Amino acid sequence: MKERGSGVLCHITSLPSPYGIGDLGPGAWAFTDFLAASCQKYWQMLPLNPTDLVYQNSPYHSLSAYALNPLLISPDLLQREGLLDRRDLESIPIFSEERVEFEKVIPFKKKILSIAYERFKEKGKNQKFENFREENKPWLEDYGLFLVLKSRFQGKSWNQWPSEIKDRQPAALSNAQKDFLDEIRREIFVQFVCHSQWEELKNRCNRRGISITGDVPIYVVHDSADLWAHPELFHLDANQEPSVVAGVPPDYFSETGQLWGNPLYRWDLMKENGYAWWVERLARNMKLFDFLRIDHFRGFVAYWEIPAREKTAHNGRWVEAPAMDFFNTLKRKFPSFPFVAEDLGTITPDVEDIMNHFAIPGMKVLLFAFGEDNPGHPYLPHNYKKNCWVYTGTHDNNTVRGWFENEAENKEKQRFFRYIGRTPEERNISWEFIRLGSMSAADTFIVPMQDVLGLGEEARMNRPATKKGNWRWRILPDMLVSWQAEKFAGLTQKCGRA
Repeated sequence: MKERGSGVLCHITSLPSPYGIGDLGPGAWAFTDFLAASCQKYWQMLPLNPTDLVYQNSPYHSLSAYALNPLLISPDLLQREGLLDRRDLESIPIFSEERVEFEKVIPFKKKILSIAYERFKEKGKNQKFENFREENKPWLEDYGLFLVLKSRFQGKSWNQWPSEIKDRQPAALSNAQKDFLDEIRREIFVQFVCHSQWEELKNRCNRRGISITGDVPIYVVHDSADLWAHPELFHLDANQEPSVVAGVPPDYFSETGQLWGNPLYRWDLMKENGYAWWVERLARNMKLFDFLRIDHFRGFVAYWEIPAREKTAHNGRWVEAPAMDFFNTLKRKFPSFPFVAEDLGTITPDVEDIMNHFAIPGMKVLLFAFGEDNPGHPYLPHNYKKNCWVYTGTHDNNTVRGWFENEAENKEKQRFFRYIGRTPEERNISWEFIRLGSMSAADTFIVPMQDVLGLGEEARMNRPATKKGNWRWRILPDMLVSWQAEKFAGLTQKCGRA
């Protein structure tokens, strides 16, 4: 992470495939080839955990902090393994190439995974499957049972299940595991397939000199396998509902703040057991990824606690977390410390002290650098330290071209033009930002794929505080062309990042 390099931010779901959503198969392999031809060293992704239509398929709201998303499974690779045949894929729905239609993708993937599981059973005992099940037993068995029970109880939240199941009484759990043996095994099979396909993709990337950066949300959702398995680690009331919830206070962007609603951690209890839950969670992610972006990093130092009854985030309070002790524990467990802090927004000195003490790199976003006439702005390239990760924008921002065409005020444009010393053509604006980031002193520079392709607002991945239309953008099959890779490679080599 200390060497000079660059990479691309692109979620798996955005990749081309004939099955309505990007997956871990040939489309991802082709994207790996594109990154290698572009001389890129990093592929950054959004969280790969299961998504849900209830949360608009946001990768930051999952029913498991450990499992992988079954929607990422490649039907082509299932066919290669003999778990599907050509006839199973002859009558697939007509999917959009431009947008992920989750409403159509989900039933299609469920159908083919059911077929694949029946074929898997016909093949008899599989030692790799048994090994996977044993190695991941601490989270996998709870996850499989959680999914089956949630289906059996008509999708109700776990704290509304019968008390003996809700409270995890051993006899009730044992009976449920016996009663739903095949259903649980099916969910474990789905995870086995997904992990096998992921492992193949990661190995392909690593062989090409490409490291993968994962994304770890700080919080988990209430109705998740994680809460059901470890309710004692969260602030819950007598009904197992959150008593206080997460968010951020009012600021320049929001008069009432942001009410996220996630349960908050019992840091006092976590400290007593050596932060075992976090250590296990991060160890799991470090098996999947080479580096980890830690979302909402400032929440590990102090977090905004909001009473659960509140309708906005206004009436909250700051509560300190045991940051120094927590990160000292992580440092002992993970000496390589491959973490990147999402430190955007208002960052206080205590957060900076933790980051400096542990040499954790933070993020700089070029789109935010020209909003004020301030040569000392921390996001202007001449102010960067080496130990940081620079982005043209993030998944929560507009694309560079979309920002320039629809959001940037004239004075922001003029500041940008003065900074680079010329007035470029609008069609080249994305590459002017890419050039700025590439030339900077920062060790690591990451570009959203939309900016590599020079796309506008129509390619935006997420609009925070909106509930529809997010997480759906896809790369069209003819967009990954050799001249784009050559252009990117030339700049990357010129700036010493190859």
